[in-house]
Amino acid sequence: MSSRLKEWARALKQDVHALYLASRDPRTPWYAKALAIAVVAYALSPIDLIPDFIPVLGYLDDVLLVPLGILLVVWLIPPGIMAEHRELAAGAQERPANRAAAVVIVCIWISSIVLVGWLVSQYL
Repeated sequence: MSSRLKEWARALKQDVHALYLASRDPRTPWYAKALAIAVVAYALSPIDLIPDFIPVLGYLDDVLLVPLGILLVVWLIPPGIMAEHRELAAGAQERPANRAAAVVIVCIWISSIVLVGWLVSQYL
């Protein structure tokens, strides 16, 4: 069971890299590119939208949202293009990192905190 989970996680990481490569391919449809960029940015971000210390919900994005997003984007990309980028991702030594997504998520959290603070001040 443990080895199957590790293999599944490894395949997901490889698919994220393949989606990154496919999002830069001009043959990929624009709507698949847009969704691929969002999924890859979220998957590679060092900061989660829902922090892991929140019980149940913290791991929900890692276990449910990222794999579902990957499946959707893989479904939108033509199979030949996806197969080509999976091969490239399998042979790649370096994985991409996304610091811009971390900045966006931090901005979302700061905006949320400011909004909640403003709403509390209005009603108290």
